[in-house]
Amino acid sequence: MRGVVMVAPGDVRVEDRPDPVIQEPTDAIIEVAAACVCGSDLWPYRGVDDADHTPMGHEYVGTVVEIGGAVENVKVGDFVVGSFFASDNTCDICRAGYQSRCVHAEPMGAIGTQAQFARIPLADGTLVATPGRPAADLIPSLLAASDVLGTGWFAAVAAEVGPGKTVVVVGDGAVGLSGVLAAKELGAERIIAMSRHEDRQALAREFGATDIVAERGHDGVAVVRELTGGLGAHCVIEAVGTQESMMQAVRSTRPGGHVGYVGVSHDVELPGLELFFSAVHLHGGPAPVRRFLPHLIELIWNRTIDPGKVFDLTLPLERAAEAYRAMDERTATKVLLTL
Repeated sequence: MRGVVMVAPGDVRVEDRPDPVIQEPTDAIIEVAAACVCGSDLWPYRGVDDADHTPMGHEYVGTVVEIGGAVENVKVGDFVVGSFFASDNTCDICRAGYQSRCVHAEPMGAIGTQAQFARIPLADGTLVATPGRPAADLIPSLLAASDVLGTGWFAAVAAEVGPGKTVVVVGDGAVGLSGVLAAKELGAERIIAMSRHEDRQALAREFGATDIVAERGHDGVAVVRELTGGLGAHCVIEAVGTQESMMQAVRSTRPGGHVGYVGVSHDVELPGLELFFSAVHLHGGPAPVRRFLPHLIELIWNRTIDPGKVFDLTLPLERAAEAYRAMDERTATKVLLTL
């Protein structure tokens, strides 16, 4: 099969890779219908994380073409959506709603789903079948549910978003924009999106943002404070993963407020004394997307939400190098790869 491999930082190629095979009776093989490039894929692309002939991709939708002998919840022919972490969905951690930290969790990024086919471990606990074969225009939104929508949704839930709340979203990538959409669906009264890019500002407003703050760092915090009567927001979504974004999130939160952080952390250190006196709640980490998938699929299937709008560039798999370059250079928010 053909699949994306990051040979080294900045060097993305599409190469022949071995066809996946059933390794455990709990596995399934899917024919990937669509994949995409994630903002977190840019960390190795930019040399921040290691890359050495690494299969790439952890977001996927597709059709089941083979199942192991122990698989019961999906069948050959099902169109399925799965999380970027495989999970059994039965352990104590999964039952508590944290499937991304399942005691048997397997990262899909280690398998690489930017490919024609993919092996899905723990298929019964990982995959959710759609009610039928989706219309072509629903596939981008279902693909978004595999990671960015589920991650933005978890960030909103972790930040305790709800009716009457003021929400700040730090980060205007696909996850941040999905956080705006989630905040709107969860009933937030006011949603402040922090963004410096006009196209992303426009989508944030379409998804439900009521205010846009273009300033960053201390200046951005000052504007948020001004918009919230000097108090800060009830709920803040952090969707970047840098020191600056985390501190911007904490400092934009009122005492007693909640920060939901889902940006993959890189060299973030929290100052203990400032955190102590901020009196804010911090909750986040790798999103348990599987917890939300049934509800998100229902919202998408019924056309209540259209998160696929975060994809502003579509390319064939063979042009994956161009997709990475577009996201790295910020000429695209998120790139969908067709197969």
